[in-house]
Amino acid sequence: MTTEIAQRLVELCRKMSFAQALDELYADDAVSLEPEGSPWAAARGLAALHEKGRQFEATLAAMHGVTVSDPIVAGNHFSCAMTFDMTQKGAARTQFSEICVFRVRDGKIVHEQFFYDLG
Repeated sequence: MTTEIAQRLVELCRKMSFAQALDELYADDAVSLEPEGSPWAAARGLAALHEKGRQFEATLAAMHGVTVSDPIVAGNHFSCAMTFDMTQKGAARTQFSEICVFRVRDGKIVHEQFFYDLG
């Protein structure tokens, strides 16, 4: 089950269908965590994860593309690397890379955590 969810998440993220991924693959009580010091607060619950996504999108002038690695699955966890090619409002075009780790329970993603450099 975890492998199928991981593959579907990667497929949707490669299409930049992030809201669809939340609706389709995440539990209602899912948790999302960013690195300490990040401007993004922890989000709990599907509505809060959607809002976090909307707030991120509001910072963008353009999203030029996203690259997502194939997932690595171990038990109820999986990870992948994502690189966003984007231009934030008032800033130059940049590429932003992160490692994403997910936990699956009862066929849904219940926890995600992102690892990236803040500086």
